[in-house]
Amino acid sequence: MTDSILEISGLTRSFGGLIAVNKVDLTLPKGRLHAVIGPNGAGKTTFFNLISGFLKPDTGKVIFNGKDITGLKSHRISQMGLARTLQIKSVFPGMTVEENIWIAAQSRRSVFRPFVSADSISETRDKVEAVLTRTGLLPFAKREAGTLSYGDVALLEIGIALATEPKLLLLDEPVCGMSPAETNQTVERIKELSSTCEIVIIEHDMEVVFEVADDITVMAQGSILAQGTPKQIAEDAHVRAVYLGEEDEDLEYA
Repeated sequence: MTDSILEISGLTRSFGGLIAVNKVDLTLPKGRLHAVIGPNGAGKTTFFNLISGFLKPDTGKVIFNGKDITGLKSHRISQMGLARTLQIKSVFPGMTVEENIWIAAQSRRSVFRPFVSADSISETRDKVEAVLTRTGLLPFAKREAGTLSYGDVALLEIGIALATEPKLLLLDEPVCGMSPAETNQTVERIKELSSTCEIVIIEHDMEVVFEVADDITVMAQGSILAQGTPKQIAEDAHVRAVYLGEEDEDLEYA
């Protein structure tokens, strides 16, 4: 069994004359929460799209948990245990929190029967309750998703991803648009989840990144600018000049 959850080599994707991801090499070990940061246009979301099968790379290879997933369709990659959330939140607003998670959980059964009552399938019901508990959404199980706060919608999206039983969870800006209280709540959940599921996040909020991440990769113009621990990234003069800014000299790291 490999000690790496992701091994990426020579990953490249262009859109016309624009090189969005440029020959990226990256190995992510298991058991460490990893963050990918960088300015707008750095190629972070395209990078996630290439890993998760939303886009096919022009060149390069993606090895997930020891298996080559390069160019596979997103649903096949999902079935292999890689899940992701999106910047734009996507839930079924007219359905309850429980129903949203149940559909995702039921999708992992050999036969997908979306209109069978969750109460009639004990295995799925137990999985849904476990996800509701892990995300802190159990008190809102019977509420329609459209009535939730923005922060709780983000947690619901994470719950939907968790219901597919992922080995790796990609979170694209999980705290974007949240209030400070919602951000703190979500950060605590991400920390808790990282003990049982491999997690990689893209995030612009540097306080969040430096609080949750064990390792950080900095991207700029489609390439990797730097890699290291929060301490190493905070002290990297090149990263400060290009991204963090010299004014962040008092930035705290774990």
